[in-house]
Amino acid sequence: MKEIANRIFKNDLPTMAEIEAKYKPRELKEGARVTRFAPSPTGFVHIGSLYAALVNEKFAHNEEDGIFILRIEDTDQAREVEGAADLIAQSLADFDIKVDEGEVSKGNEIGNYGPYRQSDRKEIYQAFIKYLIEEGKAYPCFATKEELDVMREEQQKQSLRPGYYGKWATGRELSKEEMIKNLDEGKPYVIRFKSPGNYDKRIAVKDVIKGVRELPENDLDIVIMKQDKLPTYHFAHVIDDHFMYTTHVIRGDEWFPSVPLHIQLFRAFKWKTPKYAHVSPIQKLEDNKKRKLSKRKDPEANVMYYAEKGYPKIAVIEYLMNLANSNYEDWKKANPSLTYNDFEITMKRLAGSAGALFDFDKLNSISREYVATLSAEEFFDNGLEWAKKYDAELADIMVSNEEYVRAIFGIERGIGERVRKDIVKWEDLRADIEPFLDDKFSIGKNEALELIGLDEETVSKVISDYLASYDKNDDKQEWFGKLRVVAENNGFALKGKDYKKNPDAYKGDISSVAKIFRVLLMGKVETPDLYSVVSVMGEKRVNLRILRLFS
Repeated sequence: MKEIANRIFKNDLPTMAEIEAKYKPRELKEGARVTRFAPSPTGFVHIGSLYAALVNEKFAHNEEDGIFILRIEDTDQAREVEGAADLIAQSLADFDIKVDEGEVSKGNEIGNYGPYRQSDRKEIYQAFIKYLIEEGKAYPCFATKEELDVMREEQQKQSLRPGYYGKWATGRELSKEEMIKNLDEGKPYVIRFKSPGNYDKRIAVKDVIKGVRELPENDLDIVIMKQDKLPTYHFAHVIDDHFMYTTHVIRGDEWFPSVPLHIQLFRAFKWKTPKYAHVSPIQKLEDNKKRKLSKRKDPEANVMYYAEKGYPKIAVIEYLMNLANSNYEDWKKANPSLTYNDFEITMKRLAGSAGALFDFDKLNSISREYVATLSAEEFFDNGLEWAKKYDAELADIMVSNEEYVRAIFGIERGIGERVRKDIVKWEDLRADIEPFLDDKFSIGKNEALELIGLDEETVSKVISDYLASYDKNDDKQEWFGKLRVVAENNGFALKGKDYKKNPDAYKGDISSVAKIFRVLLMGKVETPDLYSVVSVMGEKRVNLRILRLFS
């Protein structure tokens, strides 16, 4: 078949020996792992892709001298979206996923085993495809789309397994003379791998996550080079992971049935097969049924969704770590001073056949807890950074009223104080700030009375007594002491249990009095610490808001 190979590949290609000499084996320490994330640049970055990248990176970096590679699988150029490859590298950088080798930014590759874009490795693939043809392990196939459609229809009629195999693989029966004639006539062709497998035989496949499973041998003569002279995923995977010396191929569960084929391809070159680990996709519960997160249906499938909503990147990472290994949450509670980088991801605990279930409540809980750990200064700085990108009006408010906004964010965020946990993501900041802003705050008398739950006369009397006793120099204890006096003088119980025991004897309890000021100052019944709200707003603003409806 050398004559066929030379007709197909007329240009000088590097020899297999030259390629082997260029990509020398890595000098790895015992136990060091080499993993890779190999996405296709076909659109936005899916949260499942970020999850896969995180798992691969952490698994590699669990061990000293581990290496994580970013490889761009862009051989399907018809589906490639301009700029998508750059977005992949940027997304990994945004989420602090450390790339040791690969294209870390546009036109900037690091590492000695590149190029790391498959379209730039064309001659490498062709050199090894040429070898397979010479050895009779691959052949040009001239079957047209129409002929393949007829084949599939006939297989369907006969209730047979679909595919190009056995008697259906008619291209492998062509003589050398017929192949040469077709090539000389310029007939379109692809290159197919001549499978040595028997589908009726089963082989044991060891998966790091699934364990040992039996699968049928591959007997499909799959396409390894398309008409554009670029390889398919199956072939590129074998060549790239061999010459990049990948130790663990951690990839989506959908590739598990292809393992017998990939083993055949590795054996065709007498190469060592890497260890495989197949991860189930992130799923979503809909109508009590699980399904994969959909690029089309689910906005949360897009990694940019989390940035736009303002989820802190650490919260998203910790959520994904929790999906990967369910013991992460307990580890974090036991080690509050450590970061997710100190946690060791294990394959045994990685979500396997069941798959990880996306849970917004869990994500929000993790994000809320993280945000609560930020100081007032960190809170302001992080919030402003987000607002400058996604909410220009809010950013202008924060900059124009910096001192006031910093004071707002400082409520219940000081050392030793009860920590607020009402903010989940930076998108929530607007709702946090606006009640404090005069041009954004509005509430009518009827709405206020309905929220307060007291008659107008009682509310007016409480307000009058409060204003008469108010002194801006009072500390929290003095301020609250005066509020208690106002409450008692107006027929309110000072203890909730007294009111519950004898409700007819009181108009309410001390919390009912506090509710009056919460509603009049902020338009809602649940607010941060009321004394802090009063202090931050200042005497003039407090008096105006209180007296605006009940003067």
